[in-house]
Amino acid sequence: MINSRNSGKRSGRERTQRQLRVGELIRHALVDILTRDELRDPDLAGVSITISEVRVSPDLRNATAFVMPLGGKAIPKILIALERAAPFLRRQVGASATMRYMPVLSFVADETFDEGEKIETLLRAAEISRDLCSTESDDPVSEN
Repeated sequence: MINSRNSGKRSGRERTQRQLRVGELIRHALVDILTRDELRDPDLAGVSITISEVRVSPDLRNATAFVMPLGGKAIPKILIALERAAPFLRRQVGASATMRYMPVLSFVADETFDEGEKIETLLRAAEISRDLCSTESDDPVSEN
């Protein structure tokens, strides 16, 4: 019998409501801090960063933020700067969020944007678009 808790695609495990709620709370707090431009790091000055998701460990002790700078340029430099700023960000998130324990923050480049671009490129390929057009004309539902 397959356990539904082990069926999550990205993390190998489905997250609980509590993990999802804490992750969203941290994500919103990080976005607010980055929007207010409170970081004094020269590598992060003037850089627009997207935080797509924050995953929290089951024990709520670690949080991984998936980030991507606008344009996807200088990702390693941005990740190093965010890791340097992690203790400051943790204190700021802890001040704005009402949590008993604030997780340790780590930052990872978000690969989903690259995957989405690959899929879009594949769908625009001549062979695929030809196949999609032929299946649409054969579909009896689209004729009505």
